[in-house]
Amino acid sequence: MIAVFWLEHAGEQPLARSECFPSDQLSEALRFAEQLRARRNAGEPLSHVTIQSELPQNVGAAGVADAPADYAHYKRRIDPAIKLGRPSGPDREPDQP
Repeated sequence: MIAVFWLEHAGEQPLARSECFPSDQLSEALRFAEQLRARRNAGEPLSHVTIQSELPQNVGAAGVADAPADYAHYKRRIDPAIKLGRPSGPDREPDQP
């Protein structure tokens, strides 16, 4: 399902609104959100237009978890003498056949 959310400002407390679309109608949901933004730009008291989806074909669960104990990511080179990346520029080695 795809949901478009927005706030309508009428009175002191804004009113939360939403419109739902089937998961195969992303274009329609985007069009609807853009219509809301156009209405806001025309002066209607709308704000916080956003779109959210929970599509059945997503791989894995959404969210963040702790890295596994054997995860070996590092931000610095273990040995600065080891060059990273591919060679480029004038001192690039010729391609091997």
